[in-house]
Amino acid sequence: MNVPINGAYGRRATKLVEENPRIFLTQWSSRFPEAILERPDARILHVIRDPRDVLLSGARYHCIAPEAGEEFLHEPRSDLGGKTYQEHLKTLPFHDQLRFEMHEKHATTLRQMLGWDYSAKNRIELRYEDLMRDRHGWRFFSALRTLGLSRIEAMRGRRIFLRRSLFGGLSEEDKRPDRIKLHIADGSVAQWRSKMPRAIAEEYAKAFGAALVVLGYEKHPTAWLDQIDMVA
Repeated sequence: MNVPINGAYGRRATKLVEENPRIFLTQWSSRFPEAILERPDARILHVIRDPRDVLLSGARYHCIAPEAGEEFLHEPRSDLGGKTYQEHLKTLPFHDQLRFEMHEKHATTLRQMLGWDYSAKNRIELRYEDLMRDRHGWRFFSALRTLGLSRIEAMRGRRIFLRRSLFGGLSEEDKRPDRIKLHIADGSVAQWRSKMPRAIAEEYAKAFGAALVVLGYEKHPTAWLDQIDMVA
C-alpha cells in the first residue's frame, strides 16, 4: 500500500491527517502543528545535523539560493542599507560571511534545534552523521519499523534511502537533480574541522558552545577547538 506524502504546513497539515489514516508529513524546520505532535497515533522521525556544519552549509547556500521557498533572503532590509540578506552576504569576505550567517539565520535555526522536545516518547531521534554512516540502510530501516511501517514497507523505504543517499545513488554529482545540487557541495560529516577558520570557531564556541553540549555534539563548550585545522 502506498502511503501519501505531503509537506506539513499550517492547518492544511491537520486536515490531511484527518483525511488519511496513514500519511507521511515532512517539515524541514520541524515546526509541525501542535495538534499533530500531540496526537497519540503520531510518530515523529526527527533529524539534526552538527550545527557547525549547518553554519558552513547555510552560508554557502544562502549566497546562491533562489527566491522560491527562501523569500527572506531576497527582501530588502533597512538595517542592511536596502540590500537583501543574500546581496549583503555576497559582498562579504568568507570570514565575515560566516560571522553574519552565524548571528542571523543560523542563530534562528539553532534556537529551533534547542527548542525541540527530545524526550517525547513518540519521537525517533537521528543525526545526519549517523545516517551518513548507515551504508547498508539498516538504521533507517529500524526507524521506519518504529514508525509503524510493515517489514515490506520498511524494506522498500530502505532501498529508497540507499538510492537517494549521498554515499549511494547520489554519490556522483552528475546524478543529482538540480535542486539537490543547489543544497549540496560536500555532504561529508565534521567539515568544520577543516573548513571553519580558527577565528570563527572561537567566536562560535563563545556564542554557541553550550548549545553543542546540550545537543550532544560535544562534552565541553570549547575543548573541540583543539580539533580545528589552521584554516586561514
